[in-house]
Amino acid sequence: MSPDGTDNNRRRFLTAATVVVGAIGTVAAAIPFVKSWNPSARTRSAGAPVEADISKIEPGGIITIKWRGKPVWVVRRDDKALSTLSEVADNLRDPESEDSIQPEYALGETRSIKPEYFIVVGICTHLGCSPSYRPNMITADFQGGFFCPCHGSKFDFSGRVYTGVPAPTNLTVPPHYYINDGLVLIGEDGVA
Repeated sequence: MSPDGTDNNRRRFLTAATVVVGAIGTVAAAIPFVKSWNPSARTRSAGAPVEADISKIEPGGIITIKWRGKPVWVVRRDDKALSTLSEVADNLRDPESEDSIQPEYALGETRSIKPEYFIVVGICTHLGCSPSYRPNMITADFQGGFFCPCHGSKFDFSGRVYTGVPAPTNLTVPPHYYINDGLVLIGEDGVA
């Protein structure tokens, strides 16, 4: 005891106990806060790769898959669509896809691993509208493909943009690979 009648040992004990209890309370309060920074299961799955069954797509047909909140089209091109790819090259802004977004294995005229199947994000590169698939829209300067009704951008059957339209680049080809002949995984590169 000190000369003024206070018990210093007891004071030190109470101070230390208060600090320890306060530290434990701070950690307990911080744990849910820090856990809230982790993405939810729903958020994690929104960016995850998705499988698409392509075995039932008829030649000339299209299916839409949702990946990362965006529409991804899988088009099964028929012989007519494939034959137009080289015919329209002179009318395209970027026929070799040098200024566009796609994996290395999707360069060239078909922009695909398998020429028969074309996989593309269905969002116009101009202002983010969703073009429509128009395989039979044939005019003097358009041989079918994708047409964006918002501002008139046109893309061929490989998603390559025509000249003289607002869209600045070709449609985006997402990473993908074939699991087998009837199943493709969109959103991840793999063995081609």
